[in-house]
Amino acid sequence: MKLHRNQEKNCSIENIYQLNGTVPIYKAIPFGLQHILAMFVANIAPILIVGGACGLADKELATLIQSAMLIAGIGTLVQLFPIFHKIGSGLPIVMGISFTFVSVLCVVGTQYGYGAIMGAVLIGGIVEGILGLFAKFWLKIIAPIVSASVVTAIGFSLLTVGANSFGGGSGSVNFGSVENWILGSVTLLCCILFHIFAKGYLKQLSVLFGLVVGYLLALVLGVVDFSALKDTSIISVPHLIPFSMEFHLDAIVSVVLIFLVSATETIGDTSALAASGLDREATQQETSGSIACDGFVSSISSLFGCLPITSFSQNVGLVAMTKVVNRFTIATGAVIMLLAGIFPFFGALLATLPDAVLGGCTIMMFGTIVVSGLQMISKCGFTQRNITIAALSLSIGLGFTQVADLFQIFPKMVQNVFAQNCVAVVFLASILLNLVLPKNMEVTAGDVQKSEKVLKEGEE
Repeated sequence: MKLHRNQEKNCSIENIYQLNGTVPIYKAIPFGLQHILAMFVANIAPILIVGGACGLADKELATLIQSAMLIAGIGTLVQLFPIFHKIGSGLPIVMGISFTFVSVLCVVGTQYGYGAIMGAVLIGGIVEGILGLFAKFWLKIIAPIVSASVVTAIGFSLLTVGANSFGGGSGSVNFGSVENWILGSVTLLCCILFHIFAKGYLKQLSVLFGLVVGYLLALVLGVVDFSALKDTSIISVPHLIPFSMEFHLDAIVSVVLIFLVSATETIGDTSALAASGLDREATQQETSGSIACDGFVSSISSLFGCLPITSFSQNVGLVAMTKVVNRFTIATGAVIMLLAGIFPFFGALLATLPDAVLGGCTIMMFGTIVVSGLQMISKCGFTQRNITIAALSLSIGLGFTQVADLFQIFPKMVQNVFAQNCVAVVFLASILLNLVLPKNMEVTAGDVQKSEKVLKEGEE
C-alpha cells in the first residue's frame, strides 16, 4: 500500500515534465500562477500604450485590460488543446497581447480612431489564421538555421525588456532608483538561491518564490500602488464589440504586414519551446497550428475591443528554465487569466506587482532563450553556410535596428515594420540568405591544396 502511494507520488511529479499526464491540482496551480505573474504586466502594457495614444478614458482602458486577460486565457487554452487538430499547437505556449503591433496601431489610432484599429485587427487576424492553416506550402523555405537565428534574435531583443523592468519600467519617474535596484537584485538572488537549494520539483518554482519575496519586500518599502483597486468592481462581464469597427485600406495593409512579422516570431517561439522544453524540433503541424491560433484568436480579440494576441517569449524562457511542459499545469494558468477577465479586482491586484520585481525574475529567463537559440544553431552544424546565415542575419538584425535613422530613406510603412523590430529583420535576412547562398559552401582539403598550388606557381 505504502509502495503504491510512493509510486503514485513519483508518477505525478514526473508528469510535470511530460507534455501529457495527470498532475494534482494543488501541484499544478503554483506553476500556472508562476506563468501568469511572468507575463501579466507585459500583457496589459500594450493596451495602456495604444489606448493612451488614442485618447481612451480610464474606464475604457479598464474594460480593455479585463478583455486582455480573458483573451489571453482563451488563446492559451486553444494553444494547449487545439481545435479540430488545426488551430493550436498542442504545446505549452502562453498567449498574450503583442508588443509587436504597438507602433503601427498608435499611428492608425491617432489617424482614424480606435475603431479603425479593431477593423484592421479583425482582417489581419483572419489573414494570418489562413496562412497558418496552409503553412505546409510555405514553411519549407524556413530552414532550421533560419528558425535558430530567429530564436536567438528573440532572446537578445528581450534582454532590454528585462533591463527596463529591472529599473522600474520604461518611462517611470523613479527609473533606476535605489529601491528598484534593491527589489530587482533581491528578487534575482532569491530565484537563484531557491533553484540551488530547493529539492525535487520545487526547484522549478524558483521564479514564483522570487516574485513572492520581492513583492513582500516591496510592501515593506511602501512602493506597491493599490490606488487602482479603489474603483475596481468585483465581477464584470467583458462587452462584445465595445467600439464600432471601421475599415481603411491603408490601415489594414499596415496591420497585415505586422501580422506577418508576428507570424515569424511565433515560428521562433514554437521552435524555441520545442527545442528547450521537449528536446526536439517542432513539427510542421505544431507550427502551423500555432500560427493559426495567433491569427484567429486575434480576430476574436478585436470583437472584444482588444489588440492582437501572440505567443509570449518570456513564458517560453520560463519553460526553458524549468522544463515544466505539462499542458494541464499550464492550463491552470489559463484558467486564472479567465478568472481575472471575469473578476477585474483579481486582475487589478496582480497588476500591483512592481516592475522591478518582475525584472529581477525575467533577466535569467530571457538569457535562457538566447542560450536555447545558440544550442539550436549548434545542432544545425557549424558549416560555412550556416555560419554565414546566422552571423550576417544577426549582425544586420541586431545592429541595424539599434540605429533608427538608418531606415529614414524607406517609406513610413517599412520603418514601422522593420526599424525597431530586430526579429523581423533577422527573419527576412536569414530567409533571403538561405534562398540565395549555394547549398555547398564548404572549403574541402582538395580546395586548399589547389589554392596552395596556384599560389606557389604564382610565386615561381
